[in-house]
Amino acid sequence: MGEVALRPVDDSDLDALFEQMRDPESVTMAAFTAADPDDRAAFDAHMAKIRSTPGVHLRAITLDGRLVGSISSFVMEGDTEVTYWIERSFWGRGIAGRALAQLLAAVPVRPIFARAASDNAASLRVLRRAGFTPIGTDVGFANARGAEIEETILRLDAPSR
Repeated sequence: MGEVALRPVDDSDLDALFEQMRDPESVTMAAFTAADPDDRAAFDAHMAKIRSTPGVHLRAITLDGRLVGSISSFVMEGDTEVTYWIERSFWGRGIAGRALAQLLAAVPVRPIFARAASDNAASLRVLRRAGFTPIGTDVGFANARGAEIEETILRLDAPSR
């Protein structure tokens, strides 16, 4: 199964993360992506911004020491949200779920929210297994699909005591 670990993203990760985030199948599945996934300058500017923004918890996901994705939490309109990206060749191995569990342990803010394209069954499954509950839907423009699509909004509350 391998050891999944989180660590800070460093400059040496950026080339691999850029390549992961421009894989056409992954981009289509994620739907809500950069306007042009092949624009390296825009990617670098975005990464520089999020790496320097207080309150953003950006981490590299590794499997047995190999970089296989990224995960982060950030604040948008007053709500803390999570997002993740797994290199497509590693899909279906439980990596996203294990990385999400580690991030949630490190970021105790609750409630915490997530969003996924409503047809992204795998990502919705990862979030539900982590305890997120669907609370609604929204329609937004998905750059990767060139159209407005439905996304599911999920919420994770603090455990009941």
